[in-house]
Amino acid sequence: MNLLTPDPGLVFWMTISFGIVVFILAKFGFPVIVKMVEERKAYIEDSLVMAEKARTELETVKEEAARIIAQANHEQVRILHETSLAQEQMLNDARAKAREEAEKIIVHARKQIVAEKDESLREMRRMIAGMSLEIVKKVLRTELNTSEKHAEMIHKLIDESAKRQS
Repeated sequence: MNLLTPDPGLVFWMTISFGIVVFILAKFGFPVIVKMVEERKAYIEDSLVMAEKARTELETVKEEAARIIAQANHEQVRILHETSLAQEQMLNDARAKAREEAEKIIVHARKQIVAEKDESLREMRRMIAGMSLEIVKKVLRTELNTSEKHAEMIHKLIDESAKRQS
């Protein structure tokens, strides 16, 4: 039964070996492990702080983006409104200009119509006067076909002319 009962010398040397290992680990291993655990803990805490900071910055950026989008939408509405007003103004100006131009054209056309009408009337008067003279010539030729009638007409015209002058 020697296998189950430890020998006191073996226990002694095992205790000494275990103590040396614990001492070495306590002196050199644990501080390094604790230091690494502390560094890791600090790294994780820094990462958490940075993540929280990034989250708050992201919220700030989201709010800023929402504000910028709202401002851009407002600006877009303003620009569209201004564009609409400018378009209306341009259309009104164009209509007014077209009315003025149409009025000028109408006035010019009326003047031209009056001038053409006057010219036509003058031409018609000339034609009527010419025709009247031709008719008078023909009537006088038929009326004054004899020398007695011719002389009578001359005397009558002289008398009328004399009465006018006196």
